[in-house]
Amino acid sequence: MTETISGWLFDIYPNETNLTLWLIGEDGKRHRFVQDFAATIYAAGSSARLRALWRWLKAQAVPVHLSRLERKDVFQGMVAVLAAEVLQPVKLDEIFRSMVAAFPDLTYYDADISLPLRYAAAFGVFPLARCRLEVRDETVVSMTALDTPWDLEPVPAPLRILSLEPDCDPAHGEPKAIIVSYERVRYSLPLEKRVPLLINLGADLRRYDPDLILTSWGDTWLMPLLMELCKESGSMLPLNRDESQSVVERKEHTYFSYGQIVYRGRQVQLRGRWHLDRHNAMLWSDYGMEGVLEMARVTCQPVQDAARLSPGTGISSMQFVTALQKGILIPWHKHQAETPKTAMDLLRADMGGMVYQPTVGLHRDVGGIDFVSMYPGIMVRFNISPEVPRAGTDLEPAPGEPGIVPITLAPLLNKRLALKSALLTLHRWDCRRPGYQALASAHKWLLVTCFGYLGYKNARFGRIEAHEAVTAYGREALLRAKEAAEDLDYEILHMYVDGLWVHKEGCKTPADFEALLADITERTGLPISLDGVYRWVVFLPSRLDERVPVPNRYFGVFQDGSIKVRGIEARRRDTAPFIAETQMAIMEILAKAEDAEHLKEVYPQALAFAHREMQALRAGSVPVEKLLVSQKLSRELGEYSSPSPVARAVRQLEEAGKAVRPGQRVRFLYTRGRPGVRAWDAPEQPDPRCVDVKRYQTLLKRAVETVLAPIGQSVDGGKDDECRYLFPVKIAEPLGEGGTQRLDFLSISKVNNFVNGGG
Repeated sequence: MTETISGWLFDIYPNETNLTLWLIGEDGKRHRFVQDFAATIYAAGSSARLRALWRWLKAQAVPVHLSRLERKDVFQGMVAVLAAEVLQPVKLDEIFRSMVAAFPDLTYYDADISLPLRYAAAFGVFPLARCRLEVRDETVVSMTALDTPWDLEPVPAPLRILSLEPDCDPAHGEPKAIIVSYERVRYSLPLEKRVPLLINLGADLRRYDPDLILTSWGDTWLMPLLMELCKESGSMLPLNRDESQSVVERKEHTYFSYGQIVYRGRQVQLRGRWHLDRHNAMLWSDYGMEGVLEMARVTCQPVQDAARLSPGTGISSMQFVTALQKGILIPWHKHQAETPKTAMDLLRADMGGMVYQPTVGLHRDVGGIDFVSMYPGIMVRFNISPEVPRAGTDLEPAPGEPGIVPITLAPLLNKRLALKSALLTLHRWDCRRPGYQALASAHKWLLVTCFGYLGYKNARFGRIEAHEAVTAYGREALLRAKEAAEDLDYEILHMYVDGLWVHKEGCKTPADFEALLADITERTGLPISLDGVYRWVVFLPSRLDERVPVPNRYFGVFQDGSIKVRGIEARRRDTAPFIAETQMAIMEILAKAEDAEHLKEVYPQALAFAHREMQALRAGSVPVEKLLVSQKLSRELGEYSSPSPVARAVRQLEEAGKAVRPGQRVRFLYTRGRPGVRAWDAPEQPDPRCVDVKRYQTLLKRAVETVLAPIGQSVDGGKDDECRYLFPVKIAEPLGEGGTQRLDFLSISKVNNFVNGGG
């Protein structure tokens, strides 16, 4: 008898013979089903070798259905292939490795595509897709998707979430208990009582039956500990909802990507249940749970993978699903080489994005104009794809049918545009706003990455000529935007790849810039938006040479009082929290000014606040946790010829028996004397009296000067060369009935004496 069940698709993985599916039913139950599913690998080569492969596959124990077909290779056109349809998906990797070992001379396609992606392409589903299933005897007969990844407000799945976290950071100290929380329940389980811990936790897992176990340091510490305790005691902890499956463990690894070392910690994934580690999830701090679920929706990656994998892997997954649905072959190894070029050709073709050096200093009433996802927009609007011939740089679409890259990106770009439009209409206190912002952030990372992957040498659907075409179109579009602004008498203050900052006397509201936005859109054909109108914005110079502007180093305040910063200490991950917070607090004081003319009223308050923070630092009243510096180990410790502070901190950790791999971030304090640093996660707690206060004073003074120096110049009118270095050393008590405060200031030479303890 066939039964119809509706709900949210929760998990997919292979079992011994087919696939296991978990569904969160609309009836509130969690359902487990199985479904027959075959996965196909394609091989291309000479007819003789393909016939030999046919005979070899027929002799294997794994059941395989074979056929000869023609499929499209984006780089070679139609290709004759042998299709090997593996009827037991769990055997897919095993049989493919055997094929490669026996026939290494053949070209393989669709060979290493994960089963969840294949399933998503076959049925048009994705994690947490609302589905309607026809089921007979717990076997899925048919599946119909009831929504798409591109819905702005899908019906949310009723997830049950249980949180586990130690009472302290395991890297810094020895946890004494595990804190368990779900719904309105919150309690602590002592680690010293190991058997009661397992019994109580197991009871909660069975009684509450969570869909998601959300942990802190779960991948790297908590889950391995729980599994080790189970092994020692002989107990069973139902981490998996599917008790017939084992917990999936993946080793830590380090790899090189886009000029930097990236570290991925150990992973522990569950079956029939999810496990996410806040501290081992990619970009969790940027977009949280909502962003992780959105990544899974649009990329079709399982949620446990989507949380841990890079946006580049997400873009590749989207392209794979598109290729599977369109019948396009996905090469196992990319064989397309870059077209040979002369040195002059390289100079002309690979010029990158356009940068117009900013006018250093403070500027009033500035419009910040951004092309909305410029490079993805160019790929979609002008049909930039590896298999599509380039049409030139005159902002004309390339001829022919849309390529695989535009087809993949178009719905994602449209959803991002819809989200940005919705955010513009929502009140800043609207409860939907944080969720929309998380979704938009997830989309931003995918769209930013898609451009880099277009030129990545190992990308399956990458081609450097297409990558270069995108930047050429981008330069042309930005030039046209500049011409449009100049034709309307705007002053160009700065241009940077996909945006420009303009000023025109009398233009102070968004409505004043509408004509310019419309003209730019008409000239370029690309969507553009007003990032906002700044009350004031400051473009900063290089620290080494004040005559040299830095394109991506600026800060400013919009008309609604919100602050935007780029490239300064508050945005850097290696800035001590105390210094970053002080800098942001100063900018918040400055943001209280109604406009640039009123900065002189709040400037003394900002100076006074900076003075108080400096005094607190000198007095030793800043918690040492706020002085921690976090830096990434960029290479093996033995490869440092002159050990950096982070290398010296790592050496201390290794002497204490703690291993650190390249790509990991290390926390440390600057200390007096040798070796000049103290690793925060070393066993011995650092003595606060050893903190190098003078070094932190120098760092704080630098951060304060970054934001106050140009404001001071503006307030003073730029007459005194030393005014930007003014720093308060004394705030008098209120004078008279008016309560007026008198502030005494010192120039840079005296400040140095003050900071260095000269009084």
